[in-house]
Amino acid sequence: MSNENFYQQLRSRTETLWSATMNHPFVTGIGNGTLSKDRYEFFLKQDYIYLIEFSRVLALGVAKARDLEIMNYFASLLQATLHSEMELHRKTCIAFGISLDLLEKTEIAMITSAYTNLLINTCYEGSFEDILAVHLPCACGYVEIGKNLLVKGLPANKFYQDWINTYASKEFEDFANWLIELINQQAVLANETQKEHWYQLYLASARFEYLFFEMSWKKEYWPIDIPI
Repeated sequence: MSNENFYQQLRSRTETLWSATMNHPFVTGIGNGTLSKDRYEFFLKQDYIYLIEFSRVLALGVAKARDLEIMNYFASLLQATLHSEMELHRKTCIAFGISLDLLEKTEIAMITSAYTNLLINTCYEGSFEDILAVHLPCACGYVEIGKNLLVKGLPANKFYQDWINTYASKEFEDFANWLIELINQQAVLANETQKEHWYQLYLASARFEYLFFEMSWKKEYWPIDIPI
């Protein structure tokens, strides 16, 4: 039997997918500073929509948490996302040349819609553990990407420097580790059917993390072969 904890098992089972994500040209373009402005602009606008829906995820985490400590933690994250992270995101967009009016009028892309629907539906219909499982790829994946890029050295582009430093920060790592600890605790008490269900949620979310970068690289609202 593997000596890995449950999160390590999730991560090991999706190694091929995460390797593709880490080596995606959008990610490597941020790391070496070669990512084109139009692709990053597309990402910023879709990420803003994602943050709005992510706030609903955190609110549902508060609702489904089983004790006050976890409720308080999710509530503090919700507060920080709505009042700090989103405001910082708006300021970043303005500095990048994206007006607030343009940002608010952003059309949601197919992948953004599908990904956020997965998160919201899981939170409404699933258990607290389901929320943790579907949440892990975003929280832990971005920390891993940020730390990997930071080790390789920061690019000259200040926007990409800020992106890397944000996700490599202790604040984001602490949140990821908190989620990992919670899912590991729950997995000790779970049967194999439950753990496989959590893996499937984790896998679906991890696939969307890859697709979010792919969508931004292509600047694709909908697949080009779908008639308008």
